[in-house]
Amino acid sequence: MNELSADAAANRAFWDGWSDEYQRLHAETLRGAAWGIWQIPEAELHVLGDVSGKDVLELGCGAARFSIALARLGARCVGLDNSERQLEHARAEGADFQLVHAPADDVPLPDASFDIVFSDHGAFSWGDPYRVTPEAARLLRPGGLLAFNVGSPFDVLCWDEVADAPSDRLQRSYFDTARLEEEEGGVTFNLGYGDWVRLLRANDLIVVDLVEPLPPADATTTYRRDPDWARRWPGECIWVAGRL
Repeated sequence: MNELSADAAANRAFWDGWSDEYQRLHAETLRGAAWGIWQIPEAELHVLGDVSGKDVLELGCGAARFSIALARLGARCVGLDNSERQLEHARAEGADFQLVHAPADDVPLPDASFDIVFSDHGAFSWGDPYRVTPEAARLLRPGGLLAFNVGSPFDVLCWDEVADAPSDRLQRSYFDTARLEEEEGGVTFNLGYGDWVRLLRANDLIVVDLVEPLPPADATTTYRRDPDWARRWPGECIWVAGRL
């Protein structure tokens, strides 16, 4: 493996320090094979399709609850996280498959190892997409599937730092969000729609769907998000792409 980039090193330190508190705050929300802030089941969204018998890699797996649920459906899972403390939580949750401690932009696994690579607010938010996307493409077999959930441009553009919540007004330039240093520590990445399309195509990945999940009527979450806001503007984007 190569030396960690400065951003990957900063995010490793941040997540090693915040992991216990994060899991304490959000374990109630994070519950298996479900996507995003509102935990909409994969069984409803059908993003990944039938995973039985497939080799599946989760980039930025955290406590690996999603992968644990997929393994119960017959997937051969591997979880990767930049934070060793997050992987300790995965082991405590019962992950009995391979867990890899590495940044998603430098994965110590062979080319074309997986049928599916996915991430739910993981490596594509906390890793530089221009470094992570080529790695994901390298790891996929021809015809494989890449799926990742990230905050939508609306979410980052409308985030009110003072209120610490999304607003109904734009707060920053659309063209000034690619890399943001968070006040709590760490670095996040937020690409626009066109940038994502061009980046995926440049790595032999063709967009096959873009899912913008709506909170259900009874939605609750432990994250600082308002379901009424998220029913007016998409707060999340699940990009789905096929490997040529």
